[in-house]
Amino acid sequence: MKVLLINGSPKKNGCTYTALVEVSAELEKQGIETEIFYIGNEPVRGCTGCGYCGRTGTHQCVFTNDTVNEAILKVKDCDGFIFGTPVHYAAASGGITSFLDRMFYAASSLFALKPGAAVASCRRGGASATLDQINKYFTIANMPVVSSQYWNMVHGNTPDEVKQDLEGMQTMRVLGRNMAWLLKSIEAGKKAGVKLPEKEDRIMTNFVR
Repeated sequence: MKVLLINGSPKKNGCTYTALVEVSAELEKQGIETEIFYIGNEPVRGCTGCGYCGRTGTHQCVFTNDTVNEAILKVKDCDGFIFGTPVHYAAASGGITSFLDRMFYAASSLFALKPGAAVASCRRGGASATLDQINKYFTIANMPVVSSQYWNMVHGNTPDEVKQDLEGMQTMRVLGRNMAWLLKSIEAGKKAGVKLPEKEDRIMTNFVR
């Protein structure tokens, strides 16, 4: 089993990365393979809703000059996902917002029934609003949402300060253990013959008649 951790901060080894490393280390202790994927600090285009990804059936985005398609290719081989972001103006970073808009528009079906979690890193405030924003991607894509003993956030303005947030770091470790437990439970259910939920044909209702 493998968990992909997405680092949505423009700072590759900053506070968000520090939190994800703590989660990753706990997952590895639980026998779960991990990979931390950095989206980069170059501009990430927003989704234009062109439909290219659906028409081609490849789950690949028409825009190829950033790391979105590279990340999408990893989704099939991963069993769980953790998306980390710094808090910018009480919201997720612009980079990861555009990244996730395109990633989920193109490959939402590949995430279905795979657990997901959000991690927010903030200096002081805005983390709960950020977590609410990221969690919405999971709940529109049929993904179980993984929680911890507190909201999945760390506080600090530097990696060293984040490490001093002992409650936040513990929250990251508990998140890792909870993710590992859920992944193992899903695997055990499959081996025991528990079937995945039955799918229905999608009904789309527009509110303008």
